[in-house]
Amino acid sequence: MEAKLLEPRHDSGISIEETLLKRRSVRDYTGEPLTLQEVSQLLWAAQGITDPRGLRTAPSAGATYPLETYVVVGDVENLAEGVYRYHLPKHELVKVLDGDLRTELAAAALGQNWVREGAINIVFTAIYERTTRRYGDRGIRYVHMELGHVGQNVHLQAVALGLGTVVIGAFRDDQVKEILNLPQDEQPLYIMPVGRK
Repeated sequence: MEAKLLEPRHDSGISIEETLLKRRSVRDYTGEPLTLQEVSQLLWAAQGITDPRGLRTAPSAGATYPLETYVVVGDVENLAEGVYRYHLPKHELVKVLDGDLRTELAAAALGQNWVREGAINIVFTAIYERTTRRYGDRGIRYVHMELGHVGQNVHLQAVALGLGTVVIGAFRDDQVKEILNLPQDEQPLYIMPVGRK
């Protein structure tokens, strides 16, 4: 099942300087649902295509694009609970699992409640081989640099939307892989719960 996302906006009423000033890790959420437009905007900010050649919102070493983006949906208006993979070329979500898996994901994240309480969790994974086959072991460093760019993009977009998020790096990799049914070659790197603050 696919869910077409709405066209991203390319402007807002807040400056980049103000988003930088207001960017904070937010771990408390109101429990109100997100809109599909907000989810669409967050995903576009993370890795949206910004150029006919396929270039994205975040730089990637040699345009190897090792990151994959998943959304664990618990509470989004007009979007069923489940796990979705962000399909960039069509700017859409492809459902890969049914059900609200936020509680299981929070348990895998060492019991961090904000993972369960966010309306969604954006999970970034890496297929290291996409980058290391070109750059060898140094490519691992490049993957992590790209992840930092992507995470900051999501943080700043969340601020611009009046939402809160935090980066979670403490989790049991094998449990996250199992919960999301990830392919063997994909490694989970970040969990970013997002909710209204």
